[in-house]
Amino acid sequence: MKRISRKEAIRQGIVLGSAALLGGRLRALGSPGSTAAVAAGRADWMTGKWGLMTHWIAPGPGSETGKRITGLNAAADAFDVPAFIRQFEATGASHLIFTVGQNTTYYASPNVVMDRYMGPGHCPRRDLVLEIARGLHGIGKRFIAYLPAEIQNDPAMYTAFKWNPRDQHEFEQRYTEFIRAYSLQWGSYVDGWWFDGCYTYGDYYVPRNWQLWCDVSRAGNRHAAVAFNDGSFYSGFVQPVTPLQDYLSGECAGIRNGRIALTDKADPGKSIPPARYAPGTKCQFHVLMPIDNHGDWINEKDGPLPPPKYADAELFPFVRDCVKAGAAITLNVGVYQDGRMGKGTLEQLERLKG
Repeated sequence: MKRISRKEAIRQGIVLGSAALLGGRLRALGSPGSTAAVAAGRADWMTGKWGLMTHWIAPGPGSETGKRITGLNAAADAFDVPAFIRQFEATGASHLIFTVGQNTTYYASPNVVMDRYMGPGHCPRRDLVLEIARGLHGIGKRFIAYLPAEIQNDPAMYTAFKWNPRDQHEFEQRYTEFIRAYSLQWGSYVDGWWFDGCYTYGDYYVPRNWQLWCDVSRAGNRHAAVAFNDGSFYSGFVQPVTPLQDYLSGECAGIRNGRIALTDKADPGKSIPPARYAPGTKCQFHVLMPIDNHGDWINEKDGPLPPPKYADAELFPFVRDCVKAGAAITLNVGVYQDGRMGKGTLEQLERLKG
């Protein structure tokens, strides 16, 4: 696999993504999806709610003062969970999507399967994810765990997890074992999962057993809502990856014409309104976008975080329109390595709460 970033992977999907070019693997923009209802209404709690996402990718983003900690255990230990929970509560957000890991070969919580296949050093002693999830449940909020559905950047991990673009069956078995271990470890504290990297081109293409992915994700909580990300609105898709997922991944480039930016080369100004469900499905409509840090998903530099990307007059009506339509919306915000949000973003979110 060529070592590229998630943003570059999505960009390639946009550039290369025609069904003819990829042998029909990519769905055409707006193509009909399954009308099968999602069982048990697992994502109903998201309807008409807005939440936050943070990209704390182990060993974490930049530091506001001083230099970023590079040691995994030291970085995990430095995350101030009580302060993070206090800030989160002050925003009024209903849920959090938190990055367990994303292709740095490090993760934010211990995992017995990772230790078995890779040996020690990839997971911290502290179960940071569980502490955050418990803290959020303690104030009546929901927690969604983020993981990529693939691996990058470490030949040792390719070997250990049997990554093989020609036949990903054994990789799928081992990697879903890793997910299942986390699900059992966290139990009912995890209300949902957001799986990235479910792209359908090049080495990313894995003919996955979606039922298996759903089953292992719900091993610890049968009510957990699951989403799979293929770039979603950012890549011009308006349908779920599989009828089995409970809510759209919803990744998008931001606000356009007061609505959701939809990537369409034939119509660069295209935007779409929010709704209760993805068209023709019972999959909860969801939109995810960054609102600070110059529109980037993660704060990778030491020093003060950049200010909010949107003025209140643009962001607040957009969020309220999503909520009114019954959609779910998640605003990605930058954080420092100790878990604190940027001052300007926190103040804006407090105003949004009203």
